[in-house]
Amino acid sequence: MAKIDAFFKLMFDHGASDLHLSAGNQPIIRLHGELERIKYKVLDNDELKAMLYEIAPEAKIKQFEETGDVDFGYEIPGMARFRANFFQQKWGVGAVFRQIPSKVLTADELGLPPILKKVAMLKKGLVLVTGPTGSGKSTTLAAMIDYANKNRRDHIITIEDPIEFVHQSQGCLVNHREVGQHTRSFSAALRGALREDPDIILVGEMRDLETIRLACEAAATGHLVFGTLHTINAAKTVDRVIEVFPAEEQAQIRNTLSTSLRCVVAQNLFKRIDKKGRCAALEILICHAGVGNLIREGKTVQIPSMIQVGKKYGMQTLDDAIAALLEKKWISPEEAYDKCIDKNRFVQFLKTPPDDFA
Repeated sequence: MAKIDAFFKLMFDHGASDLHLSAGNQPIIRLHGELERIKYKVLDNDELKAMLYEIAPEAKIKQFEETGDVDFGYEIPGMARFRANFFQQKWGVGAVFRQIPSKVLTADELGLPPILKKVAMLKKGLVLVTGPTGSGKSTTLAAMIDYANKNRRDHIITIEDPIEFVHQSQGCLVNHREVGQHTRSFSAALRGALREDPDIILVGEMRDLETIRLACEAAATGHLVFGTLHTINAAKTVDRVIEVFPAEEQAQIRNTLSTSLRCVVAQNLFKRIDKKGRCAALEILICHAGVGNLIREGKTVQIPSMIQVGKKYGMQTLDDAIAALLEKKWISPEEAYDKCIDKNRFVQFLKTPPDDFA
């Protein structure tokens, strides 16, 4: 047992989402969205480096020493997987570990809207799950892949950095590929995937032009492609995909997206006030013909209005989802106001409106 495993057990026992280890500081966990210090001595750089290197593959240590950053996955069988990031900082080394439960929560267990089960059964198209770091994108995607795995008879390829949730093949054949270990890059793996008879491709992060281009091409040529982006709502997500491309290609990508983009899920996590834990508010855009026309004509500013009138298709705005959580008394008015889009809608629920509210 590695020395660092004691911290992972503490994380697991308390239900913490992240572990922060940084030379010159005490260990810290993120519990229900807030950082809490562990009663432990301040970490010495050499001691921490030895602790981290004990669990890192040699190739990752070499990469870290050459570049100052590295990502990889670490697993404690029977407990959980952890997404690891090592980095250099002023006082020495640092590391952050995100806990990835060994059990994949189902769509029902997460309380996801029923429309997302239908999305998981689509035959082709691009599905994007977006939100800030730590908003639960991977958990939502894992539930959708789990539903497809149980209810389809297809080939699923996941491309991640590192592999997070591990799906055992059930109705589907599932192959997991990790960037840096099984393939050189997201784009290289995507190119390869098109020759590997996939039905569903999960791209862990669409982080550059080439990866986004290949994902869009795969979606347009008969594959169901799931991907993630760091954007705050559906309209911004569409804009982000288009703006990655050079100006002379943007008209073409608008045309491609207008027919291949099928769904955007933009989500945020909230601390619950009725019990320990967190819950998600989801904005859902279903891309029917009317939405496709807006994308093609460059009128993405009208997408929020289209979502508001699209409830019969399973659409919902982020603010409507937040309002539902507030009505259930699951979240505080302050956090609802902080993370909503239309501040005017939620300021009335605050005991003390902010001075800068106009």
